Amino acid sequence: MDKKFWATTFTLTGTIIGAGILGLPYVFAKSGFLVGLFWLVVLGAIMIFVNLSLGEITLRTKGMHQLSGYAERYLGKWGKRAMFSAMVFGIYSALLAYLIGEGESLSRIIPGNTPPIVFGIMFWLVMTLLLREGLKGLKRVETWGVIGIIIIVFGIFIRFAPSINPANLTVWNSSSFTIPIGVVMFALLGFTSIPELRNEIKGKEKLLKRAIILGSLIPIVLYILFSAIFIGVLGKNVTQVATLSFGPITTILGIFTMLTSYFVLAFSLRDTFKYDMKTSKYIRFIFTSLVPLGLYLLVSRFSIMGFTLILGLGGVISGGITGILILLMARKAKLTTRSGKDPEIKVPINWTIVIILSIIFITGIILQLMS
Repeated sequence: MDKKFWATTFTLTGTIIGAGILGLPYVFAKSGFLVGLFWLVVLGAIMIFVNLSLGEITLRTKGMHQLSGYAERYLGKWGKRAMFSAMVFGIYSALLAYLIGEGESLSRIIPGNTPPIVFGIMFWLVMTLLLREGLKGLKRVETWGVIGIIIIVFGIFIRFAPSINPANLTVWNSSSFTIPIGVVMFALLGFTSIPELRNEIKGKEKLLKRAIILGSLIPIVLYILFSAIFIGVLGKNVTQVATLSFGPITTILGIFTMLTSYFVLAFSLRDTFKYDMKTSKYIRFIFTSLVPLGLYLLVSRFSIMGFTLILGLGGVISGGITGILILLMARKAKLTTRSGKDPEIKVPINWTIVIILSIIFITGIILQLMS
């Protein structure tokens, strides 16, 4: 495979692996590792299917769009409004979680008594400046960021594997069966980067299907290893931001994961306001950079929500609604072709599949809100 393939694969992987990975061990410790593994496999398979469906949509559609633009094309104005609301809610939830996580992580590894909020603001400033580099910066950050994540996860696994207690990995807590759903959903979300994948792999679209599958599978494998390490060694004694449980070395992993995902999500949010909402550069700056900062300052000042609660709500609400809309779009897109030829990705989808998966998404939202 060539550089375009790997850059495209890592863009998706880097978007998916974010704050979610840091919250998985905490919720898996509450439900039992086997329950968490069950949801990771089941929801992972569903998300790969939806990612491929969205990939087909991008190939069938002319022009540059983000998710809300595709929704308007195939579902009309109501679809655009619903997609925009779901996507923005999910992205803001993610950016807020990243700022909280980065602030806490940096305050742990940098000597001194500087409050986490100061480091969160510093991280926000660096990401805002980096965002100006555009797609070129995106490729560089994603490629090296994901390679760094993979190396660190395997390094942690090798380092702590001898200390794993197998008994900690055989727990199945039926009374807490639904607890992991929201965080798992959040940890698997990568919808916003897929329109960028088509642009990155331009000229070699036949590789897009493999890039989406591999880019979705890498996070699942890393999540299993990552969660097994923390739960296997610590049992139920896992912090909400898992990497803080093991000290400075593992905390670096959290910094890498949130850095790469923050950049891609902010980039996608900016493009949504640019291409789909047709806003000015000033308005894009306000909604892409200043709003996340404002939310972070508000939540930090009044301690409104915890790290995993933000992940859970963002995962099921944004992921569930967006997933349903993508399925409806994919079904409608089957009626058209791009430039008179079949797209390089063709996903079998009918109303039975749409209804079944939609019920699963809606059920996930209800269970998360009730838990």
